[in-house]
Amino acid sequence: MKTQVIEKLASLITAAFGLVAALAWNSAIQNIFTDIFGQQSSIPAMLIYALVVTLIAVIATVWIGKIAEKSKKHLEKSKRHLI
Repeated sequence: MKTQVIEKLASLITAAFGLVAALAWNSAIQNIFTDIFGQQSSIPAMLIYALVVTLIAVIATVWIGKIAEKSKKHLEKSKRHLI
């Protein structure tokens, strides 16, 4: 029971830090967007912002997935050499 509580607490703390990081990136991207396009809160500007952020998220997710896959293959290869 104690181990499960510690594991869940670690997961929640990690998720909280992830949320804080996401909010920080959101603020940074909004400021960059405002610098480039000016202070606009119209629906088209908000849609462009959402599309840009979505595109960045998709590219980052694919890139991180490729890195993780390479790392996984490298680790499996290393384990085979140890046996």
